[in-house]
Amino acid sequence: MITSISNEKIKHVAALQQKVRQRREESLFVVEGGRLFCEAPFSLIREVYVTERFLEHADVKMRDRLAATGYEEVSEQAFGKMSDTKAPQGILAVLRQQNYKREELLGASPLLLFLENIQDPGNLGTILRTAEGAGVTGVILSGDCADIYQPKVVRATMGSLFRVPFYRSEEIKREIEFLRDNGVKIYAAYLEGSECYDAMDYRAGSAFLIGNEGSGLTRETAEAADERIRIPMEGKLESLNAGVSAALLVYEAARQRRA
Repeated sequence: MITSISNEKIKHVAALQQKVRQRREESLFVVEGGRLFCEAPFSLIREVYVTERFLEHADVKMRDRLAATGYEEVSEQAFGKMSDTKAPQGILAVLRQQNYKREELLGASPLLLFLENIQDPGNLGTILRTAEGAGVTGVILSGDCADIYQPKVVRATMGSLFRVPFYRSEEIKREIEFLRDNGVKIYAAYLEGSECYDAMDYRAGSAFLIGNEGSGLTRETAEAADERIRIPMEGKLESLNAGVSAALLVYEAARQRRA
């Protein structure tokens, strides 16, 4: 059992939790909790750490999975040093990051989300989770979006991180042209949009551009789209939460495709 908070493995996991640079350089990240551990593909799991108390209460299914992955026991104090949560469950795992090619996001009739400068970890994680529910085929993130492997983002995805293809791109215009060349129509969610979002036809390949929580899409990105659409609002609201906007758009597309 590892008991010292100065142990190199403990410090390494803590660094992966706290530093985006460390995660990117090593192409690793951390998941916490029994649910995310059970949803993680075996092929991605590198290390598993558990506390004695967690093992005492683990059911047969969890014990079988731990036996298959292998694990290292740590003290409660050491686990607290590694954990990013206020009330740790007593299990976490170090995983290899997934690397998708942009071609993997397409398919016969793509439905995509293209996120520009989304900064709130909860929003980003929720958008990924919503994307899975609506049947989105992939998510593209601009280079200035929050790190998708940040611990709060990972938790907010509730496992969708392992099932929704995504990739990060520094060249928004280049990606828009790539999508357009592959038969995908680009729709910008924009306050100054000329068309109401539910008046468009999304049954063919479609991608929705969603902008920053506070400032929305940049004008340059919005003008690169094929259509600029708006979500009508009553009252004195200036805009909707980015996650809510994304949900409305992708579920409208999903509704049309079911019909």
